[in-house]
Amino acid sequence: MMARLRVIDTSAWIEWLTGSALGKKLGKQLPDKAHCIVPTIVQLELSKWLVRELGEEQADQVIAYTQKCVVAPLDTTIALLAADLHREHKLATADAIVYATARHHRAELLTCDAHFQGLPDVALFAKTA
Repeated sequence: MMARLRVIDTSAWIEWLTGSALGKKLGKQLPDKAHCIVPTIVQLELSKWLVRELGEEQADQVIAYTQKCVVAPLDTTIALLAADLHREHKLATADAIVYATARHHRAELLTCDAHFQGLPDVALFAKTA
């Protein structure tokens, strides 16, 4: 069976990078680089978080890793799909772009963000309070 394409949401990257209990579970779910789709908006969010939390050197290393994955730029097709998904599911702009990227690539979205709960093709690893 062919490995499924997966889009990794910023929330899942952060859990994995911090090595939380949830992050350790997620680590087993991360696909190899050839099957891992990284939307450019996730690179932006990750870079902001990494520089703030772990410093620039760490940020550079992680972003370099994401560049070895399948980087999915925000183009018109994905932008218009994101606008539809934003209206349909009341998603924030960045979330709509991430979800639209997953839908466009027929990939599953791996996330810890409860905003995506109940949406098709979402693997939600909810954070426990």
